[in-house]
Amino acid sequence: MASQPETSPYLMIRNAIISQELPPRAQLVESALAKKYNVSRTPIREALRRLETEGLVERYGSRMQVREYRPEEMLDLYEVRTFLEEAAAKTAALRHTDMDLMLIDRAHQAMVTLDFDAATPAELAAANRTFHERIWAASHSAALLDLLDRILVHFIRYPGTTLSTKERWDRVLKEHEELLVAIRARNAEEAGRIASAHMDEAKNIRIQMYIDAQEISHPRLG
Repeated sequence: MASQPETSPYLMIRNAIISQELPPRAQLVESALAKKYNVSRTPIREALRRLETEGLVERYGSRMQVREYRPEEMLDLYEVRTFLEEAAAKTAALRHTDMDLMLIDRAHQAMVTLDFDAATPAELAAANRTFHERIWAASHSAALLDLLDRILVHFIRYPGTTLSTKERWDRVLKEHEELLVAIRARNAEEAGRIASAHMDEAKNIRIQMYIDAQEISHPRLG
């Protein structure tokens, strides 16, 4: 797939959705978007069609809007990502180079030295994301990288972070250290097991976050 220029309507709208500049259920009107990005309606229409196939926008009657979060889809995405993360960790254990190990270790050390109390949730999530992306790259699998990049977009859109407590952060650092050790030792099965368990825990925390948010939004009476 040819790379898109950073100023393409597709990327600009996609980034606006990911950053929540265009929140869930935001109406996507072709004429307004064309005026905002100073392009004709044709590339806007093409961008919206592509974003619809990626699950970021949806049709609502005759209109288009940013797609809402759905709990069943969240579970499905976590299951798929868990499978992909396990595959990436196994493959990285078998295919990594010395440079890959250095980059994974550097990403891990950046998390270790990050001041949890001073960091924002976005900074915590970004540091964690970089660690995972270094493992993906170490797999040297274009197919895995493409699939993980595509699914990551949906995770970035989720509000908050599963790394919001110091206890959870410290546990993640320990799991990352164990994963790095397994990859360095070229122990593919152990690397896959750790990566899978790591994502399962993140999924459970995300589910609890969703339940807590629902209870706040819709408190039970009596």
